[in-house]
Amino acid sequence: MGRRDDARHQPVDADGEKPGEVSNGLQWTQELWSSVRCAGVLLVLLLLLDWGTGRLDPLRAALWLGLAGLLFVALCPARVSAGEGWLSSRRMLREHRVRTDLLVSVRCLDGISQRLLLRDAFGGRVEIDPDVLVANPQLWHRLDEDARKSAAGGTLVCGATALRRVSERVDRETAESVFRVSGLE
Repeated sequence: MGRRDDARHQPVDADGEKPGEVSNGLQWTQELWSSVRCAGVLLVLLLLLDWGTGRLDPLRAALWLGLAGLLFVALCPARVSAGEGWLSSRRMLREHRVRTDLLVSVRCLDGISQRLLLRDAFGGRVEIDPDVLVANPQLWHRLDEDARKSAAGGTLVCGATALRRVSERVDRETAESVFRVSGLE
């Protein structure tokens, strides 16, 4: 049996994670329900508006349902998980995976929302929201440890600045939460 088959038969804990694997499970679940609620509220409001004006028919209801579905797809968060030597981002239909111990580049993409683009030596590519790493220090630790291996091995040629910025942000957020919990704000 190949390595891929062995990975499927490893024990899984209550969160659906394999031993040594970390993910943004709790935040992902909260964001998923938030996107469901937003799409549901939009659908209900549009249907009520049409019903109130007397223009509700099956075609318009289907149109509003499609619009709410598009909103859900746009808001649906990616589930990010990582293990030793890999990081994956899974959306509704597709999973992207990158070898973090063989990273070639890490770039910050600015735009409407900031993204972190990771590329490995085999052409794998993953885009993730840096907020996921900030909210889950275990994911950040896993990525940082493997990125250091990439840098030490000479494969990481571009991305030290982006990683340092994320590291500073994670450290700052962690320190603020420690101060907040201890009452030292």
